[in-house]
Amino acid sequence: MDVTIHDVAARAGVSVATASRALSGQRGVRQANRDNVVAAASELGYEPNVVAASLRSRTTHTIGMVVPRIGNPFFATLVEEVEKQLQDGKRSLLLANSDYRPEVERRQVQALLDRRVDALLLIPCHRERSGEALAAAAARIPVVQLDLRVDGFDGSWVGVDNESGMHELVRHLGAGRTVYVGSEPTDSAAQSRLEGYRRAVGGGEVLLGDFSKEWGETAARRLLADGLPEVVVCGNDSIALGVLAELSRQGVGVPEDVRVTGFDDIPYAELSQPALTTVRQPQAEIAAEAVRVLHEHLAGGKPATRRTAIKPTLQIRSSA
Repeated sequence: MDVTIHDVAARAGVSVATASRALSGQRGVRQANRDNVVAAASELGYEPNVVAASLRSRTTHTIGMVVPRIGNPFFATLVEEVEKQLQDGKRSLLLANSDYRPEVERRQVQALLDRRVDALLLIPCHRERSGEALAAAAARIPVVQLDLRVDGFDGSWVGVDNESGMHELVRHLGAGRTVYVGSEPTDSAAQSRLEGYRRAVGGGEVLLGDFSKEWGETAARRLLADGLPEVVVCGNDSIALGVLAELSRQGVGVPEDVRVTGFDDIPYAELSQPALTTVRQPQAEIAAEAVRVLHEHLAGGKPATRRTAIKPTLQIRSSA
């Protein structure tokens, strides 16, 4: 027979209410009684009914998080950093993947709402079409946009200053024919990095596809056919790794024949051949700030909307 809270209370010599408050960490319980209850629960092998406790307290101690693609090393690392921050506050993370499809994102957000998550961290996959899912969640629970954001949505966001990072990168590269290889501006990072590049160079040549290694390889073949520039500035590290791979296959030297840069500083960037010069997003700092803002919203009241753009840093390596 399963051990109940009544059994624990009887063993500890306290009321059921006292046993319940002691095990849930609530105030108003004498230390001696708390110690007796904890000891009794351990002796009896008591396992609390988490679902029932959640219904009573109206909290599940869980945070939902939806990312565009968990296989992307940048998002995977960001998830790890968020989880570390939540563990300090004794909250668990429920993770979902949208696969860069707004209709999937809507279903994933609804699934997390159905599981009664206390709040949501959303990396919206589209700067316009993610608005419906974001609004649906924000109407029920606290929501913080992380890394990416929806155009015109009046809510909290924590991410990086993409334009500042692109400006620093272009300034490091100096003069010479430069081509930007990035993603179509369907998400806010793609948009702001493209705009940042164009402002930094006063226009510039551009090739747009998506944030993938495969697109980087395709773009490199186009550049080889049309004539290599002196510098290839890539919208993220995955694109840059694809460019490096294709140039290597074609016998093109980096940085001797062309310089290549990325953006994000994913774990593979330093391991590439040559090591990739890139813009580093401080993911631990971004995650810590996002969770802090989320806890501020969870604390109650009507906290002010937070828009935090953290400055990235330039990581100069062998590729440029």
